[in-house]
Amino acid sequence: MATRATDAGTNQSVERAVSVLRALDAGRAELRVSDVAELTGLGSSTTSRLLSTLERLDMVERDPVSNLYRLSLGILPLAATATNRHPVHRAARMVLQDLATRTGLGANVAVRRDSELMFLCNFEGHRAPKSYTQTGHTAPLHATSIGKCLLTGLTPKERRKLLPEPLAAHTDYTTTSHDLLDAEIDTVRRTGYAIEAEERALGRASLAAPVRDASGDVVAAISLWGPASLLGNHTETEPNGQRLALTREVIEAADAISQALGVL
Repeated sequence: MATRATDAGTNQSVERAVSVLRALDAGRAELRVSDVAELTGLGSSTTSRLLSTLERLDMVERDPVSNLYRLSLGILPLAATATNRHPVHRAARMVLQDLATRTGLGANVAVRRDSELMFLCNFEGHRAPKSYTQTGHTAPLHATSIGKCLLTGLTPKERRKLLPEPLAAHTDYTTTSHDLLDAEIDTVRRTGYAIEAEERALGRASLAAPVRDASGDVVAAISLWGPASLLGNHTETEPNGQRLALTREVIEAADAISQALGVL
């Protein structure tokens, strides 16, 4: 994790403090000072001083028994404000909640953040497996249906620059070739939706559709996810009636969100 200021306009102290916060969000819920130092590449004394300052500012807190550090609830109002003020989140929240309730599956909305997607909100229906997806979590673009929708806004050359080949494999069914990914994205553009069958996790599948703003650009995507037995596994060549109905649901929901963002 970089800690050195990268240009004259970057404040090194701020950069280091942010790296400490990100370290506390990267893995285990609670970390020792030495753990944070190792993750950030900072010295132990520098890390200790930064943690003490962030503790006084209520950005982190220290367990009184174990002396381990974790993120504090004091950071929550900032994160909640950023999320709630995002236009896609405002437009999508109620639509996705209704979609999850109606279908019984999980419903997500995400935007692209450089080479990953970031979830803005997630709702779980009664048929969805337990989800570890949370607002702010990231996921790979090439191994998810929602990510493939987001990639439709880029040219093949831009995608190759953004995602080095070979693409990371998460299961035996993950698309790891840009040539294959190009073909999948062409299909998404033609049909208006994307499919992911056990590419990121075995036994799980998803359907997604892109969301556009008033200019017509793809600014987000939504997905329905759940058991592969409901949404289709990697061996299926033709969609069944249930998946066709769910595909219509996700496309209509994406269209409703796009209309809220100004698409005519």
